[in-house]
Amino acid sequence: MFLDDGRAVVTKFYRPHRWSDDQILEEHSFALELAAAEVPVVAPLVLSAHRGTGLRLAGEPATLACLQHGTALHRFSVSPRCAGREPELEDPSTLRQLGRFIGRLHGIGAARPFLHRLLFNPPQAARAAMARLHELDAITREARPAWQSACGRALDAVDQAFVQHGPLQTLRLHGDCHLGNVLWRDGGPHVVDLDDACTGPAVQDLWMLVSGDAATMAQQLRHLLDGYCQFRDFDPRELALIEPLRTVRMVRHSAWLAERWHDPAFPAAFGYFGTTAYWQQQATQLREQLEVMAPG
Repeated sequence: MFLDDGRAVVTKFYRPHRWSDDQILEEHSFALELAAAEVPVVAPLVLSAHRGTGLRLAGEPATLACLQHGTALHRFSVSPRCAGREPELEDPSTLRQLGRFIGRLHGIGAARPFLHRLLFNPPQAARAAMARLHELDAITREARPAWQSACGRALDAVDQAFVQHGPLQTLRLHGDCHLGNVLWRDGGPHVVDLDDACTGPAVQDLWMLVSGDAATMAQQLRHLLDGYCQFRDFDPRELALIEPLRTVRMVRHSAWLAERWHDPAFPAAFGYFGTTAYWQQQATQLREQLEVMAPG
């Protein structure tokens, strides 16, 4: 949509019951804090409401609008519309620049804690996702024994990996830093979505930016960390958590799809989900994760 002054903006509506107002406003505050420190982020706009619109504004400054329509409460924010492309991860200089970007973001993130956003506990989150999939009866009868066995053993390995690591150093994170949430524009990266901002370990914002075989990922990580460590120290022990975190994401992604399957947009976009073939593939991938998580 366009404002009267010609600026293009995007309106973001928040699903009922997913986040509280305090959690949404804390996300907005983090984005504004990053923007004030000149970390490239698409921050929400400060809003004003004309008398008679029925809008209630929240936040200091006001970034969340609430509109009661009958029994439904609609909550939304407005941000500038920003175009861009995915970063080219084959380029070492791009990876180093991404590392510097995440290092700067984490430098701000470490300055103070979240009070309302979630604390990301990966083993706990994975167990909750597995339980949710059973609660929703999402796994087909034919695939259930193999998937349940593979998932249970994989999550046991995740538990063990975090026990072996010991207490985690945590900070405010982007939380879901995959390529779809990072735009390359004006010669550098921009964060476009802080919806999953949380408290967690630094490696959570790094591992989704690498891919390929073990040798390729190791090389990509070296470039990322070369940039990252220009702004912030990194505990190399967290690298051992990458494959456990990948396993956690696999199970949580399945639960995320299952919980939203009633939304007509999801079957249209993820038609492969929920079939016996899907769950058999997931079981195979979880067994593969068991192998890569095995102590070397």
